Amino acid sequence: MGRKSEKLFRVVHRYLGFFLAGIMIVYAISGIVLTFRNTDYLKNEIQVNKTLEIDISAENLGKALGMGRFNVDKEEGGILYFQGGTYNKKTGVADYTVKQLPVLLENMNKIHKMHSGHPLFWLGIFFGVALLFFAVSAFWMFKPTTSVFKKGLYFTVGGIVLTVVLLFV
Repeated sequence: MGRKSEKLFRVVHRYLGFFLAGIMIVYAISGIVLTFRNTDYLKNEIQVNKTLEIDISAENLGKALGMGRFNVDKEEGGILYFQGGTYNKKTGVADYTVKQLPVLLENMNKIHKMHSGHPLFWLGIFFGVALLFFAVSAFWMFKPTTSVFKKGLYFTVGGIVLTVVLLFV
């Protein structure tokens, strides 16, 4: 490659790296928090009192409450008991507690887990394409004949091998 294209890759790589640093900080923090999503780490307990339809069955209560992995423990006198709360079939009142992350962390996690139906899905696509460019353009930072470039290739292969191994563990 010519000298001008090397310089262009360096300049784009540099400023894209600075720009992506902000996004990577958000993704890194939310990724760490998501690691503990099956625990109560950093979560606050919130009391919820909700009026639902009357006489919802045990099978449909989880869906009505918007809870996944829902299970009714017992039913006694028209009251359904589930982990963290109750539902009165006669009055339609559900009284329960939920554990939620603080708003900022919850919103960061939503961005981290977004899908094509999310209004900001283009951010995820841009981030992925930009990271791909960032990774590939790193190979234009050094001439292929230098020892730093050759060592960089070993580290790249090591990263690929480690990732493949971890996929099967």
